[in-house]
Amino acid sequence: MEKVNNDIYDAYGDRWYTADDDPVALLRAESKTKTPWILEKLKKHELLNSTTKVLDVGCGAGFLSNDLARNGLKVTGIDQSVESLAVAKKYDETNSVEYIIADAYHLPFADHTFDVLTAMDFLEHVEDPELVIKEFSRVLKPNGVFIFHTFNRNPLAHLVIIKLVEWFVKNTPKNMHVIRLFIKPIELSGFCTKANLVTEEMIGIKPIFSTIPLKHYFSGIVPKSLRFELTSSLLLSYMGIAVKNEGKNFNTAR
Repeated sequence: MEKVNNDIYDAYGDRWYTADDDPVALLRAESKTKTPWILEKLKKHELLNSTTKVLDVGCGAGFLSNDLARNGLKVTGIDQSVESLAVAKKYDETNSVEYIIADAYHLPFADHTFDVLTAMDFLEHVEDPELVIKEFSRVLKPNGVFIFHTFNRNPLAHLVIIKLVEWFVKNTPKNMHVIRLFIKPIELSGFCTKANLVTEEMIGIKPIFSTIPLKHYFSGIVPKSLRFELTSSLLLSYMGIAVKNEGKNFNTAR
């Protein structure tokens, strides 16, 4: 059984923010579309303010954590990569994000601590996403929101998300993703339901191929011009938001 290689993130250092010959460049490009969508949803839920407490799980080098802090939110970012957290802290212009080494299966926070929990490009890196989502629900306040991004599990996603990235981006490591850990939207919605979270919306995200110059297709480089856009199709990559039911307390078995 193939295992996902989560150790790769320890070696990036500043390449998180500078590399253009590595899949982290795709994450940076995607974040320019993901973050505005997230901010829009927080505003809709009246959570885009300085009292909102956010937990960013699997925060990596802080792309989202630092963006949210720049928008005035109180952010805690957790990850198991010490090296990634050091980079995240270095690039935190607000010097306000609290970065902590922590295990998503056993979050070191009391019940009902956070207004918002984000897990971007994270759920496809764990063996038991259902258990992790239950733990997320535990630390969310009633009416708190869970925002996520992950990948659908199907043959086309295997071709595009795994194989095409391996073929076209120079320094793609082996087993950065494995198809068995991708999650169908209906499965993710079911995990949320079991964790007392009501899925409010899911939306796809895809690259705009016209923003890739022809010379870059076989260069191994992710061009700085690359942009992503939202789409109604959830076939490949998708984001979503779920809301915790008010007045109920979900406790994860420890």
